[in-house]
Formats: sequence, C-alpha cells, structure tokens
Amino acid sequence: MEEQMKTFDHILLLGRPASGKSEIIDALKKLSDSSRSEMFHLGKFEEVDDFVWIWEKFIEDDLWEETGFDRLYSHREGNNYGLNEDKGQLFDFMLVKMSREVEDRYLSNPSFYDHGTLFLEFSRGGDFGYTHSLPLLSDEILRRAAILYVEVSFEESVRRNNARYEEKKKHSVLAHKATDRVVNAFYRTNDWSDITGGHDEGRIEVRGIEIPFVNVKNEPEIKDPALLANRYQPRLRKLFEMYSSK
Repeated sequence: MEEQMKTFDHILLLGRPASGKSEIIDALKKLSDSSRSEMFHLGKFEEVDDFVWIWEKFIEDDLWEETGFDRLYSHREGNNYGLNEDKGQLFDFMLVKMSREVEDRYLSNPSFYDHGTLFLEFSRGGDFGYTHSLPLLSDEILRRAAILYVEVSFEESVRRNNARYEEKKKHSVLAHKATDRVVNAFYRTNDWSDITGGHDEGRIEVRGIEIPFVNVKNEPEIKDPALLANRYQPRLRKLFEMYSSK
C-alpha cells in the first residue's frame, strides 16, 4: 500500500469576520479525500469554531431577558446580535474553552491525527487581538499548529458582512449579521500585520513556540469553489513546507 502523505495536524484559521474563512472550508469539503491530501496536505478534517459558543451566549441573553433580568453579554438589534463593548473577556473565555475541547476530543485520541486535520477558527481584533489571544491556546495546540490567515481589508469585511445579510434576508427571516457596534469595537483595528512584521509568510513566536504562517489575500471576492481552491493551493503548499520542517 502506498504510504499516506503527511498532513497538517492543526490549522489555525484566522481573519476578520466575513473574510472568507467559511467559504474555503466549504470548498475543501467538496474535494475528495485524496485530492484534499495531495493538493493541500489536509486530512479528513473537522472544525472547532468559537462563533457557535458565542452565539449560544447571545441566545442565553434572550432567555435572561424573557425571565426579567438584564442581558449579560450582548445587545440585540432586530435579529442581529453583538457582544457588548465591555464584555471582550468572553473572547478569552472561548479560547480557553477551545483548548479544553481540543484536549478532550482530539488530543486524547491520537489516532485522529493519523488521517485527520483539525481546523480551529476564530476572529480577533481591537484590544483582544491576536497578540493577546493566541497565548491563551494550550502549548500542545500551538506546537502542532500552522496559521492560515485570510486577509481582507476592514472595508471589505464590512461590505461582505452586509452583502451576505441582505442576501440571506431574501430567504429567511432568521438572517443575521454582526452589529455595527461589535464590528467597530472589536474588528476595526487588527494587529496581525504587527505580529508578522508585515510579511506574507514566515514564523511567529507564541509563548516560546514557533508557528509557521501564510497570508492568503482574499480580494477580490471569489465564489466559485474551484477558483477559490486555486487561490489557496499555493499558499497551503508553502505553509506545509514550513510546517513539515519544524
């Protein structure tokens, strides 16, 4: 039997909201296992995305409100929710929770990594940017990680966030987007360029652990999955070169 090609263990998938992180995940899922491994060095992959947990807190706030209490973390504008400007600590809590989730579900099951890759997806900015946030992840996650940063400008992030909301409203009364308050409070400023020295690829150090990274410039927007895969393939190949030589 031909030897299995080596794949990433952990990909930290970072970038502003609506930068295109979900789109590349969807495009990769449409590939066969063999194509995904050969083209991108990715195994059968699973995702841990902290947005799901943050959204649960917003829904819990609705229940608090119905019970007659003040909301704990969030504000609501119609169907749209946003984290209150003074509650950014919830972002930190989510990364500690992510570390625990990865430890319990994946690191405790080493066979997952024989053929699997785990994507850890989150967006950070403002006072809770990546300089502050990345060290909250466990050493074991960081030692086995590479970073794929999906790069768009703040203006493009806002445009896509609004455009997707308008499109979803045509099909569902449950359509939602991040509120202007949360976008301006947490994502207008972004420290990724400061961390990387403005480079598009290389290594950063987090708590003494070197982590390879590449940026993917994701403008203009591409919606065709095949074309999107072509945009990401050379960057993931470069990332794997650095990752495999750690």
